[in-house]
Amino acid sequence: MESIIIIFLMVFTIYAIIGLLFGLYFVFVGAVKIDPLLKDSKKKVRLLLLPGTIATWPFLIGKLFKSK
Repeated sequence: MESIIIIFLMVFTIYAIIGLLFGLYFVFVGAVKIDPLLKDSKKKVRLLLLPGTIATWPFLIGKLFKSK
């Protein structure tokens, strides 16, 4: 049982780290590609998107690459 918990925590940590790295890129660079109105927003407002971006990065990565 202990090994299952360790594996789960490792997978969750990797997911969160990838989400954080993608989230920082998305909030400051990629979000403007999806929504051009964010171009005029302040960086502090964009940081409000970070928690949601970390949680949903697999969906946003596809949306980011589809929008050009």
